[in-house]
Amino acid sequence: MLRGEQLKLGYGRTAVVHGVSVTLEPGRVTALIGPNGSGKSTLLRALARLHRVDDGEVLLQDRAVSLLTARQFAREVTLFSQSRQAPHGLTVGEVVSFGRHPHRRRFAGSSPGDRRAIDDAMTATGVREMSDRGVGELSGGEMQRVWLAACLAQETGVVLLDEPTNHLDLRYQIETLDLVRDLADERGVAVGLVLHDLDQAARVADTLLLMRDGRVHAAGDPIDVLTAEHISEVYQLRVEVEADPRTGRIRIDPIGRHPARTMIHPGERTP
Repeated sequence: MLRGEQLKLGYGRTAVVHGVSVTLEPGRVTALIGPNGSGKSTLLRALARLHRVDDGEVLLQDRAVSLLTARQFAREVTLFSQSRQAPHGLTVGEVVSFGRHPHRRRFAGSSPGDRRAIDDAMTATGVREMSDRGVGELSGGEMQRVWLAACLAQETGVVLLDEPTNHLDLRYQIETLDLVRDLADERGVAVGLVLHDLDQAARVADTLLLMRDGRVHAAGDPIDVLTAEHISEVYQLRVEVEADPRTGRIRIDPIGRHPARTMIHPGERTP
């Protein structure tokens, strides 16, 4: 379990997160949502020890993460971030193998466990067939999946993901969301992620934190958080929210200044 208690975060003298608490529990997915500038990515980075905490505390189980060495922390928590640069002159397999670094003894080579974890991670993210390709040949979306594989190869109990579906085509967006659910449901991992797409958040998360101006506007089950009232207040936009009668899935329809294009020709009926 990873949790932040009454976290206050900022950049210089500018406060951006004001006393927010969040708990990531084993086997559950917690998604941080909200408009740009709401503080959700800063909060995620603080949980990953990549942003200074001005006040409050981040705890792994019941131990302050500030007391852990970098290697100890990396064995328990990994962060997928979009800000990583593709290293030149390396293959996909070599980049994914970076994820095993916290588990290796000094100067030791790859163990059978390392090779299994790397292979499993590449298979899960769909990059196994490109393991010998140089990363300089990859598209942005392909490189994103490689970095995700490196995170999975780390085999931690807590996985943090900052907009993991960004820049991916539709197929890999859905496969990434499925992978997030697999981490929680099959491996018992505590997952925390930042998402901009509210439909994706509703699809994958057990718990949502809807943030606004550095504070939690609403938190809880997706059905309770993703209401027309909450979304309209936070995004300053009129929306309609309904549950699909067949699947129960939440559907969010933002209402812009122009009417949506009709998808049915006059005189036709919906199925």
